[in-house]
Formats: sequence, C-alpha cells, structure tokens
Amino acid sequence: MEEYLNFAIEIARYAGEVFKKYFTVENGASYKYDQTIVTKADTEINRYLIEKVKEVYPNHCVDGEEEQFGKSENVWVCDPVDGTAMYARHIPVAVFSLALVIDGIPMVGVVYDPFTENLYSAIKGNGALCNNQPISVSDTVLNDMKSVSNFDMWPNSPYNIYELIKELGEKTYFVSIGSVIRASMCVANGDFNFAIFPGTKHKNCDIAAVKVIVEEAGGIVTDLFGREQRYDQNINGAIISNGLVHQEIVDNVKKFVR
Repeated sequence: MEEYLNFAIEIARYAGEVFKKYFTVENGASYKYDQTIVTKADTEINRYLIEKVKEVYPNHCVDGEEEQFGKSENVWVCDPVDGTAMYARHIPVAVFSLALVIDGIPMVGVVYDPFTENLYSAIKGNGALCNNQPISVSDTVLNDMKSVSNFDMWPNSPYNIYELIKELGEKTYFVSIGSVIRASMCVANGDFNFAIFPGTKHKNCDIAAVKVIVEEAGGIVTDLFGREQRYDQNINGAIISNGLVHQEIVDNVKKFVR
C-alpha cells in the first residue's frame, strides 16, 4: 500500500503543475453534455493518469471523471479537478483527488490542493495525514457556535435537499465553497463539522479518496441515508462528517429527502 500511495502522490504532484499551468491563462473551459464544465487541466491530468497506470500497473484500471480505461477489481478512481467551475473562472478553490479502490473499498487516498500546497493522504488502517502530519476531525457538535458545514446543491440532482439545508441551517453555519472534496478535507482536519453531497451518477470520483482520508482522520462517510456503499460505481450521495453528528444528519435526511 505504501507503494500505491507513493504512486498516487507522484500523480498528484504532476496534477498540481498542470493546475498552475492553466490557472491564469486560457484554460479551454467548455460545457459537457450534463452542463458541467471541463478544462484542459481536467483532460490532461486524466490522460496522464491513464498512461502511468498502463505503464506501472497494467492489470489495474482507471475510472476518471473525464476518461476511463480497462476493467479490474483494482480501480484508480480520479477527479482530476474538483471545483472546475471555480477553477475555470480563475478562483483558487479546486483540488485533485485520487483513490485506489479494491473490490469497491477505497484503500489509498490522496487529495492535493496546489494553491495551498496541502497534500492530504491516507492508507486504510494507518491514519490520515496532511503534509505528513497527522490530522483528525473535530469534536464539535451541532448547535455549537463553532459549527461550520458545507453543502452542494444543483437542479439536476436526484435529491432535493433544500428543506434539509434549511432545517440543519438552524444548527450549523452553512457554506458552499464550490468543491465537495476540498470541503471534505476541512472535515478531515477539523475545520468543518460535515458536508452533504447529493450527487449520484459517476460521483464515486468525488468521494472515493474522501472516504478513506476522512475515516482515517476519525470521521464517518456514508451514502445520503447512512449506509455503506461501493466506490467503483455510481454512488447514492454522501454524508461526510466528524462522526459525532452523523446520526443526527441521517435522521434529518430521512425526514426531508425521498
């Protein structure tokens, strides 16, 4: 697993250079079929990952947000640029994410923020790190004045979480920073209480690395209804929390989301 982690970190460092290359110049932003944005950075990083996996681990496969390769129980699940809408507008809120998922379970995860140069990493069972220093989730509960949380919401989501956000907004200060993975790292390092994510189709790319990093930091990551799920296929949304507030969020989801 250490070898896999080092491989993921190598890819992350390359991705960081690509981020910087296109950040302040014309980045080729265009809209995909689902009206989400893709840039030159997205496609260049995704293509590089596939080339490196073919070279180093030819029996593995890649499930990238922009491109896929092969079929295997060992899947490199990647979101090359999470927060593309922000990145495309030259706003520095975007991260690279990569996980090795084995038989549906994320075993290694890396998230890199090239703007702060924070590298988050974890191997299942070995704890979570940021720049090689241990990190842990907060012990803040809801209704605490320090409680800050993140939500993502968009019209084509299969789940309407508007009323849920209104309800939970009485107990936590909500923000939506434009990258669920970046927000999830705020959960992992104790800055945020939780993040709610209603994405499903091909959104395993957003949550696979989050799953192992946040849980190794002491938190909990489940689907939107508190259940475990696989990360080599479509997911059923996600709740990413410090653990203390998880059941309370799940109970509220079940009240408002169908």
